[in-house]
Amino acid sequence: MKRSLPLLVCTLLAGSSVVAKERSTFKYTAPVDGERPVVVDAVIAPQGSDFAMRLRFDKEPWGEACKSRCANATLLIDTDNSKQTGLRLAQGAPGNGADLAVIIQGVRDYASEGGSAQTWLRVKVRLLGSEASTIDDGELLAELSHKHDTDRIQSDGKTVYLLIDTTHASIPSARKARVIYQPPGGKPLQANIPGMIGGGGGKGVRIFKDGNWGKAPKATP
Repeated sequence: MKRSLPLLVCTLLAGSSVVAKERSTFKYTAPVDGERPVVVDAVIAPQGSDFAMRLRFDKEPWGEACKSRCANATLLIDTDNSKQTGLRLAQGAPGNGADLAVIIQGVRDYASEGGSAQTWLRVKVRLLGSEASTIDDGELLAELSHKHDTDRIQSDGKTVYLLIDTTHASIPSARKARVIYQPPGGKPLQANIPGMIGGGGGKGVRIFKDGNWGKAPKATP
């Protein structure tokens, strides 16, 4: 049964009522000649039993603007900050130990003959066990659409808001976690974030139904 969560709005808090200056998990300067939209600013942190994300792209990640060259970005999360569990890549690869893969894709479907193309934002979440040597080896935990899963994914221009459920029994947890992002043609970016153990869910990204920070728009069915 789908949980009824609030409409997504992302902000950072300090204390109980004061808005803090935003701190990015990572930033990236996109090349001017890049073919696909890439993440240029990310804020990622635990919120309750979820990893909450606010991802800004350099261009709109889906829709008519990007046509057939829309976003295809993968974020890896090493949920226990340990290379003893998770993805097994070549020795020294930054993605070693990643336990979750979050794949953000702008989709364009021409299945309707003679009709206009259907576009939407899709997010796949894969669990990466120690037997996984590629992202495709991971177990598919969720496949989300911004049209149907507005409690978990919303889009506003170049910004995507996500809630990634971590309650699966096979997802490890610790006091610290690690995020890895590989921009196309660029060097891997890595950042440490609070983990699910140790009260990390009370800091960082917050997503609210009500507040003074506005609301992400509802998706058009």
